[in-house]
Amino acid sequence: MDKNELYILYGNEPHKMAKEILAEIKIEEEIGRDELIGIKPNLVLARSSDSGATTDPELVSGVIEYLQEKGFKNIIILEGSWIGDRTTRAYQVCGYDKLAEKYGVPLIDLQQDSAKNIKVKELEIKVCEKALAVDYLINMPVLKGHCQTGITCALKNLKGCIPDSEKRRFHTLGLHKPIAYLNKALQQDLIIVDGILGDLDFEEGGNPVQMNRVIAGKDPVLVDSYAAEIMGHNIDDIPYIRFAQELIIGEMDLGKARIIELNKDKGAAIKRKSGKIKRLVQNVEEEMACSACFGNLVHALKRLEEQGRLNHINEKIFIGQGFQGKELTGIGIGVCTKGAHKFIKGCPPTASEIIKELLSIY
Repeated sequence: MDKNELYILYGNEPHKMAKEILAEIKIEEEIGRDELIGIKPNLVLARSSDSGATTDPELVSGVIEYLQEKGFKNIIILEGSWIGDRTTRAYQVCGYDKLAEKYGVPLIDLQQDSAKNIKVKELEIKVCEKALAVDYLINMPVLKGHCQTGITCALKNLKGCIPDSEKRRFHTLGLHKPIAYLNKALQQDLIIVDGILGDLDFEEGGNPVQMNRVIAGKDPVLVDSYAAEIMGHNIDDIPYIRFAQELIIGEMDLGKARIIELNKDKGAAIKRKSGKIKRLVQNVEEEMACSACFGNLVHALKRLEEQGRLNHINEKIFIGQGFQGKELTGIGIGVCTKGAHKFIKGCPPTASEIIKELLSIY
C-alpha cells in the first residue's frame, strides 16, 4: 500500500469490513513475523461505540482475527482514556475485555505506563514507553467531530499515548501544535478509521451520525484531510493538519491522493437518535438513502448552521435511491436525485461539495 492511497469500504458489518480491507492492502507483507503489533483504538471514555464516541470492538476483532490467521501472535491493544475516566473501565464498558479474552490479546493501560521524553524541534513531549516499544502501530480512530479542534481522527487519536499530565499540558499549549509534534515523535504505520458511526460534534459522543464506512491509509495527514472534507470542514480551519504537513509527517493535498472505493454503500435504515440530527434534517425528504450519503448531508447542514446559512435554504432537500427517475421540485443530493431541478452530483457527494453547491444556490 502506497502512502498516497486511501481505501474506502462502505457497509455496516465492521468485523467483516476490517478483514476485507486488510485483504486488499495485504499488511502482512510489511510486518516482521516476530514484531510487536500494537492496536490503538479510540476509547476516550467508558461509552459504547453506538454513542459515536469509541471504536467499535467488532472492527478491532476483525483486525486481530486477520492478523492471527496470517500467523501473527505478538499483538497488544493499548490506550489511555481521557482525564476523568479510567482506561480499565473503558475497556470493560466498550467490550474490549471480552475481545481480549476471546483472542488472547493483552490490554495495556497507558494511564499506568511510564513515559519517555522525545524532543521534536523546540518542544519536548512525554510519550508512553509501551507505545514507543511497538514495532508496527495500527491506529484505529473514530471519524467524529470535536468541540475544540473541529474533527478528531488519525492525528489526534495518538493523544491517548501520552500520560494524563501531558494531556493537560497539550491543552495549555493550544492542542494543535502539540498534536502535530506528537505525530513526529510517535510514528503510526497503518490507520483504519471507524467511520461506521461517529458523533456530529463532540469527542464524548451523544449525537451519532451513521456514516457506514471504513477508511484505511498510511498517511495520517492525508487521512485527516479526507476526514475533514467528508465532514464539511475547510482543512485550513484545522491547524494541526497543516502543522503536521510542515513537519513532513504527510501530505494534506487531496489532489495528490489516490482514493480507492472498494464498493458502493447501499440504502439502509437511517438512525436518527438525537434531537439535534432530527432538527438538522427537518427539511429533508429521505427514501432509501445510503448512510454514507445521508451522513455527509448531515455534516454539511451542521456546518451551514454554524455559518448562519441553514435558514436560507427554503426548499425541500431530497436524498435516496427511492427518488431515482423522478422529477423533484427542490434540491437533490447525489446521483439518485438527478431529476431534481437543482441537483448536487456525486455518489456520495462529500459534505464540502454539498456546502459549496448549496452556497452557490443561496
